[in-house]
Amino acid sequence: MAEHSAELQRGIRAAMLLIAVAVLFGLGLRTLLSRLDTYEHPLAQVSAFAALAAVLAVEWLLIVRQQSWGPWQAPAILLVLAASATSYATLPDGKTSTAVDWAFGTANWVGLIVLLNRPARALVTFLLAHELVAVLHLLLFEDVTRSALQRLATGSVGVLGYPLCAAVLVSALRRFTASTVAARRETERIRTAEAVAEEAHRRRQQRFGELSDTTVPLLEGLADGSLSPEDPTVRRRCAVEAARMRRLFAEIDTVADPLLHELRHCADVADRKGVEVELDSRGRLPALPADVRRDLTDATLTALATASTSARVTVVGTPDMVSVNVVADCGRLDPPRPKRDVRAEVFTAEDTTWLEVVWKPVTEPAPLSRP
Repeated sequence: MAEHSAELQRGIRAAMLLIAVAVLFGLGLRTLLSRLDTYEHPLAQVSAFAALAAVLAVEWLLIVRQQSWGPWQAPAILLVLAASATSYATLPDGKTSTAVDWAFGTANWVGLIVLLNRPARALVTFLLAHELVAVLHLLLFEDVTRSALQRLATGSVGVLGYPLCAAVLVSALRRFTASTVAARRETERIRTAEAVAEEAHRRRQQRFGELSDTTVPLLEGLADGSLSPEDPTVRRRCAVEAARMRRLFAEIDTVADPLLHELRHCADVADRKGVEVELDSRGRLPALPADVRRDLTDATLTALATASTSARVTVVGTPDMVSVNVVADCGRLDPPRPKRDVRAEVFTAEDTTWLEVVWKPVTEPAPLSRP
């Protein structure tokens, strides 16, 4: 979006530069060369023309480099006005705003190029200053006749009007571009908001589906009286489901270490029962997707939720391996089903259980190349 806007700005600058080049070289240079012998100081006229041509050359270079005039804008305008004043200083008597006065209808376009990105009042100020140079030369150094004033007024219509019309057109294009960019941004914002809402709804539906297999039947049994809160097995199931829900809610949090964050939430269920929980982390944990983190924490949260007095969790991480070790007095645990890239080992001695769940990606063997 920003690239399209910048490309349009460069296109506008290039188009205005072509107009200024056509005016300066197509009209100004032809007039200057055809009447060079009529000037008292032709070198001054050539120097003024060269100064204007240099400004256009710099503008071309800036367009190619995708840069603006920046702090050099004011010096460039002063150079354009100085070139105009130099041309008038060596203009033959009675030739203001005539065919000999090549700078009157060309310097204005060069100034427009420099002030293209400025507000309209800046361009109007420059055009009035350029016009003032011609008026002062007429009033101070020539005979002020009715025909001279009419000639100056007629020429001023084009000198002031054409650049202003071009500036208005450029301003309208910029406003249109800005409104288009704003509309696209608003459309993208709405689409993003809709996508976020859809994703949030999908996640809520997914979480509800995950809870419907275990948590919902437990709540229904407690509600209809088929399950008793006094039953140790029911209380054990409630503790496990509470830990599973805490982990599920923690999965949507944005944190540096999601696995440790989810384990802390699981440990909080045991801590609320008065179980002394120690959580230790060693090494650097790699970024793991949610399904892998669930495989690593499924048996762990069961051990934490059903521990009687104490539990210790140790997480060890390397770039290609994560191990979660639990020692808790939770009694016997059923080992989780082995899954791809995840293995688990459980040892129980009396009421103390040692559990280790390890994630290590299985690399596929490279296919044998045929001779």
